[in-house]
Amino acid sequence: MDEIDEDAPIFAIAVAAELSGMHPQTLRQYDRLGLVVPARTRGGSRRYSTRHVEQLREVAKLSSEGVSLPAIARLLLLEEQVHDLTRRVRDLEQQLHAERQTRPGSRVFAAGVSGSVITLRAGARVPRATDVVLYRPRHPQPPAD
Repeated sequence: MDEIDEDAPIFAIAVAAELSGMHPQTLRQYDRLGLVVPARTRGGSRRYSTRHVEQLREVAKLSSEGVSLPAIARLLLLEEQVHDLTRRVRDLEQQLHAERQTRPGSRVFAAGVSGSVITLRAGARVPRATDVVLYRPRHPQPPAD
C-alpha cells in the first residue's frame, strides 16, 4: 500500500477549518501572517494538506497556552526546517542504499586532485601518490584511552 502524501494540497479552506476546529477567516489571517501558508489552485483558491491541518491544530494549541503569534511562527519555521532535513536525510539514505546494492564490496574511494572520485576495490592501490584515500573500516576500532 502506498503512503499518503502529507504535503498533498487536497482540502479547501472550509474543510481545513472544520478539521482544525477554526473559523475559515482565522485560516485566511494565518495565511496573510505567513503562519500556515497553503498551496493555491490556478484560480487562487487555498488548498491545505494534512500537514497544514496539523500545523493549524498546533497553532491553536500554542495560542491557547499563551504563546505569541511571532513565537509560533518561529516554531513552525523550525519544524519546517526539521521536516525538510529529515526528508533530505531519508532521500540520501535511500541513494546510499541503492549505491551499495549496485556496488557490493566497494568501500574504498580515492579523491583525485581535480576533485574526481574513483571507486577502488578492496586491496587496490591508489593510481596516483597525490590522491587522497578515504575509507571506512569494516569493524570500527574502539577509541584509544
